[in-house]
Amino acid sequence: LADLIQEDQEIFVIPGGKGGKGNQHFATPTNRAPRLAQPGLPGQKRTIRLSLKYLADIGLIGLPNAGKSTLLSRLTNARPRIDSYPFTTLVPNLGVLVFDDESTLTMADIPGLIEGASEGRGLGHRFLRHIERTRLLLHLIDITYVPVHDLLEDFLGLKNEMEKYDCSLTRKDQMVLINKIDIHSPKHRNIESIRRAFEEMGIEAVPISALTGEGLDEVKQILARKFHNG
Repeated sequence: LADLIQEDQEIFVIPGGKGGKGNQHFATPTNRAPRLAQPGLPGQKRTIRLSLKYLADIGLIGLPNAGKSTLLSRLTNARPRIDSYPFTTLVPNLGVLVFDDESTLTMADIPGLIEGASEGRGLGHRFLRHIERTRLLLHLIDITYVPVHDLLEDFLGLKNEMEKYDCSLTRKDQMVLINKIDIHSPKHRNIESIRRAFEEMGIEAVPISALTGEGLDEVKQILARKFHNG
């Protein structure tokens, strides 16, 4: 019916019933207090679904246990629930990133998405809508995750889910953070090959450790440039 995005914005949802006439309408000089009144007509009935969409500058997306909540807690004052098993984040968490010049950005940690999310699998499309208004998508990939086929399987899989849900999501500005480099070993992915693969797609990729904070200063500098310096 409508997308309410402005302060004091109003919409006409459903007309009310027609009002009846009270006894005053039937008063006469000889019957000044008639006991006669006309009932009104009932209004229409309609079931309305209200959908809340978070307003955030940055949306953190990735597979379950990619480290999104840990990253949010390191970059902002948010304190989301963090644990070692999937789907510890059940609702989107918001945090505010504050820069040295006191400018701010709002970040939303979106619960882990999986294949089939656009069709409601896992926590599903209930949370995909929360990244519709973001200006930048920060995609976390886990360097320790071993894909079945392609090195970028998790990224491409979630990109496909976003396209199925709303193709405009994939046209947003995107950036990749290669997380958990603190436990990186030769048996895991090659970081530089991943960075080059993303560069070929026109996407900036930065290796980080959300746990130790490695690489996060560079991430903040990039975000400041993207949002505050054009």
